[in-house]
Amino acid sequence: MADLFEDYPLGPGWDEMFGTPDQPRSTYEALHATLRPLAGGELRVRAEVLARAFLDQGITFALKGVERPFPLDIVPRIIAAEQWRHVEAGVGQRVRALEAFLADVYGEGAVLADGIVPRRLIVTSAHFHREAAGIVPPNGVRVHVAGVDLIRDEAGEFRVLEDNVRTPSGVSYVMENRRAMAHALPEAFTATRVRPVESYPGMLLQALRAAAPAGVDDPTVVVLTPGVHNSAYFEHALLAREMGVELVEGRDLVCAGNEVAMRTTAGEQRVDVIYRRIDDEFLDPVHFRADSMLGCAGLLNAARAGNVTIANAVGNGVADDKLLYTYVPDLIRYYLGEEPILPNVETYRLDDPDVRTHVLGRLDELVLKPVDGSGGAGIVIGSQATDEQLEHVRQRIVLDPRGWIAQREVKLSMVPTLIEDRLRPRHVDLRPFAVNDGSQVRVLPGGLTRVALPEGALVVNSSQGGGSKDTWVLTEPGAPAEDWYDPAAWDGPDGVAVIPSPRRPDPGPGQSGNQQQQQQQQARADGRTAC
Repeated sequence: MADLFEDYPLGPGWDEMFGTPDQPRSTYEALHATLRPLAGGELRVRAEVLARAFLDQGITFALKGVERPFPLDIVPRIIAAEQWRHVEAGVGQRVRALEAFLADVYGEGAVLADGIVPRRLIVTSAHFHREAAGIVPPNGVRVHVAGVDLIRDEAGEFRVLEDNVRTPSGVSYVMENRRAMAHALPEAFTATRVRPVESYPGMLLQALRAAAPAGVDDPTVVVLTPGVHNSAYFEHALLAREMGVELVEGRDLVCAGNEVAMRTTAGEQRVDVIYRRIDDEFLDPVHFRADSMLGCAGLLNAARAGNVTIANAVGNGVADDKLLYTYVPDLIRYYLGEEPILPNVETYRLDDPDVRTHVLGRLDELVLKPVDGSGGAGIVIGSQATDEQLEHVRQRIVLDPRGWIAQREVKLSMVPTLIEDRLRPRHVDLRPFAVNDGSQVRVLPGGLTRVALPEGALVVNSSQGGGSKDTWVLTEPGAPAEDWYDPAAWDGPDGVAVIPSPRRPDPGPGQSGNQQQQQQQQARADGRTAC
């Protein structure tokens, strides 16, 4: 019987399982010992059952209008407890700095007056909304949920790749991946002490309730979705169900007298907190797109009046601008008086003529990114690009230097991944999810590991052919082990369990073609639904 790891090569990046050939790092010893006796065919069967279960349950993403399963690789990624403490502290620090920045830039503007961030960067950002100026959330929180994308460089150091503080997606895969993996690879769970992730909906609900308007002791919280044709609808429905709150669309809401209510069979019911999964541009036709059929007219006025809280806050996208990302280390020093715990990837600002000239001479060595791009769209990796692609991006940079950044090409770390019947190294990144309730920033232990499935590929997004891995954060020594796994649920054929979960609901009647188009357009516009 061939070894799953036979001829496993160590690539140019940091291999998370192996420090030297055939010698697993201490964090992976138990997993390696579990996998090694398995036959490639057996692991393949388990992986195929996982894929079928995800498809049957509607755990998919939409690519060019076609629903596809989001591939889950059966080999998890493992992070040691002390490494996670470092990540947790760094992500929390970054969220606190971005909170302070957003409050400042929509308020006093001291960071601009002091010259820390150029005013022109803010006013030219596509996601800076003057309509949100002066709105102060009830508990001061603008970033209720953040997804901070991390990579590990060639030395194994975690670095920040970008920030997502608008409507970061993907946490549903974190929870579903764990449920599926506990059934598909139970031997590894019994040999490894993993921190649980099912507490996320409770953490989120607590943060949303804490954000309620003043004087509301028992707030009504809703999740606002674009609708069933949005590629992240599964996540919207799952979060609403797990939190025990209503899932609503814009047509279910009504604003009157700067107050928001939802229509129910018993009449209108006041709404206090809206966890919106709709982009700013579609949220309120009074202030943004007048033809939007996804939002509700008057929401922003109700928020300004202090009668409803919109989470995350309108206008947060200015902090997602990839040019602003280059200033975040300075923002941490400016607002917090601390040194950044997690460094950025080395990045060039192309609005500087000297830097631009330097970069244009090295396009084939760098990664070029549009500042408004997401989901991997528009990224050009110089070393893998053709001469025509490099010339095209050169012209676009010359015409719009504000619209681009350049970064050093980092060889992302790699984790063994099942390719046919063998394990082969594939590049990964990590999106931890942070929740801010106003008193503390808590980071879900694990997050979404995305894996680039094509050999040598560095873009991990699902829209670019990527998949995901369950991310195991090991418990601290002496801490209680994860206890939710139930061996009795292992009842599937051939040792593979059936994984129950609700399907995507019927979209039902009453939606116009224009409304469906806007739901899909919103997903394409933000790109974050394609994790």
